[in-house]
Amino acid sequence: MNPYTIHIHPTTNPAIVKFETNQFLTRHESFEFGNIEEASKSPLAQQLFHLPFVKTVFIAQNFIAIEKFNIIEWEDVQEEVANQLKDFLNEGGVILNIESEPSKKVVPVTVYAESTPNPSVMKFVANKKLVIAPAEFKNIDSTANAPLAKALFHLPFVKEVFMDENYISVNKYDMAEWNDITIEIREFIRNYLQEGKEVLLKESVETATKTSQKTASNSKDLDEVSLQVIDILDEYIKPAVASDGGNITFDSYNPETKTVKVILQGACSGCPSSTATLKNGIETMMRDMLQGKVDYVEAVNG
Repeated sequence: MNPYTIHIHPTTNPAIVKFETNQFLTRHESFEFGNIEEASKSPLAQQLFHLPFVKTVFIAQNFIAIEKFNIIEWEDVQEEVANQLKDFLNEGGVILNIESEPSKKVVPVTVYAESTPNPSVMKFVANKKLVIAPAEFKNIDSTANAPLAKALFHLPFVKEVFMDENYISVNKYDMAEWNDITIEIREFIRNYLQEGKEVLLKESVETATKTSQKTASNSKDLDEVSLQVIDILDEYIKPAVASDGGNITFDSYNPETKTVKVILQGACSGCPSSTATLKNGIETMMRDMLQGKVDYVEAVNG
């Protein structure tokens, strides 16, 4: 099993810190506990309440938020808390006793469609987090651990599926027009999520996490320019690409030809305008920000 990792994220409220995990803790609900008695359904929250400074514990899909009393500062204890959470999860500690969870109101799931620069791809955005890491499916054979993607491939006009954060990009065959199938796909996704079905199985989540960790690990061995390229992609380019229903990842850098190679996913893969975007946008930015180090940007799959 892939080990849990914890990342510490301050919030706008100085009393609250988020401890983000690399795996889902709860799939469809969030839980708030104000004291150790309220936390009787959560061994994880109960353990946290043994810390004298813990005021409130909030458990969501992939993070634990803790509100503290003012007797300490977070900078003095947050690393200790993160290590305690990591140890508890990796030792198989129980997060929630599912069988004794109280009944809760079902929160309606909303899904809306957004067009993308790629005429073959439509982006379907949900009001909940779907995946922790990007996941791409080129055909139904790759969906063994992705029930929602597999279900979408049973629609005859679905060619490829890409998921990230709270959206799904669907690439269609030319046999159908978006005007005729958008509502059908949107309602299909909404009903699927409303029924509380799994988007990805744990094995698939772990695989995506391992890939992400491998990339992070490999980055330690990369040269300075490659690391700068990755930073530029993450800070300036990925957010814009994600808004268009796609993703871009670093592949390689050749210092001799001063060429950066990237991988396009989702709406960016096979998009007619992707070449122009690479040349007129991303390549220009790389040249300006890394003068004399990068002259060309190419997509290995486009």
